Amino acid sequence: MLMPHLRTTTLLIFCSAIAGTLATRTAMPLPFLLGPMVASGMVATLLPHKLPDGYQFPQRFRLVFMAIIGLMIGAQVTPALFDKAGDLAISFLALIVFVATAMMFNYLMFRRLGGYDRATAFYAGAPGGLYESIALGEAAGADMPRLMLQQFLRVILVVTILPIGLSFYLGAPVGSAAGLSLSHGPVPWHALPWLAAAGALGIWIARVMRLPAGQITGPLAVAAILSLSGLGHLDVPQWLVNFAQIVIGTALGLRFTGLSRALILHGATLAIVSVGGMLLLAAAMALLLQPVLGEPFDVLLITFAPGGVTEMALVALSLQANPAFVTLHHILRIIITVIGMIATVRFIRPAL
Repeated sequence: MLMPHLRTTTLLIFCSAIAGTLATRTAMPLPFLLGPMVASGMVATLLPHKLPDGYQFPQRFRLVFMAIIGLMIGAQVTPALFDKAGDLAISFLALIVFVATAMMFNYLMFRRLGGYDRATAFYAGAPGGLYESIALGEAAGADMPRLMLQQFLRVILVVTILPIGLSFYLGAPVGSAAGLSLSHGPVPWHALPWLAAAGALGIWIARVMRLPAGQITGPLAVAAILSLSGLGHLDVPQWLVNFAQIVIGTALGLRFTGLSRALILHGATLAIVSVGGMLLLAAAMALLLQPVLGEPFDVLLITFAPGGVTEMALVALSLQANPAFVTLHHILRIIITVIGMIATVRFIRPAL
């Protein structure tokens, strides 16, 4: 039984790597995540009979690569992010308002318009923290196919519509379509053991402290502390980040079982309403903060847009904006969202 499962996992990852590579030649955002997710999702929904009986993607293998994503995000937290502490305090408060308003709007919309149960509506409406909302939602007993569908549609719509819209607005491509990357250059092979050690330490700390979605937040915290303290900066090679996205996308796509065409169309309709409302809210925040912070409207818009951290940072680079400013706010948005999910779910626990 072990060998068929191992062969299946290897074949799935190989096919997903091909799908991710092909996706890079299109305008698809987050190609190494969404490409494999679509490919494995098609296998799960169209060819489930081709998988071995009782097959499940190895979760421990997936968690290792989720830690790599955590290290990559945490490494972006540098002292330069805090140069304008006063402006950050204002925008931080605005982020709290944005997250709270978006979560309330999405929860009510998914409950009343979508007919989702409380747990599914609550975590599907999180305006950030793709992996965290999925992990917390699973623990709360949410309907996982619907939850993942809504969260992925949120990311897909934001990181597709916003860069394309800005490309037309500016007359030049932005984001992944511009061929940009967060990689700072080649990373020597002898740095990989340090990455492994930092990731293992982060996972251990997360377990001890019982951090939410600890496979990401623990390594993220370790990388951020190392960077801010000056003890060292962890450079995660781009090929490793890409492979981590392939593994995670493959694992998540395989969980899209039992999704009918009607369910997908229903989810897409809800996602359009949800993302449309959040982008309008982000635009309102940008207009209000523009005279206070002195940042251009388009920069503030991508700062509040509920998309992926990596893609929004790439868009910031295309706009010649401060990627550190944008990255910090998206990291803070994830942190605020996770804290909000934990605090709120404890308050409404009897209802769930």
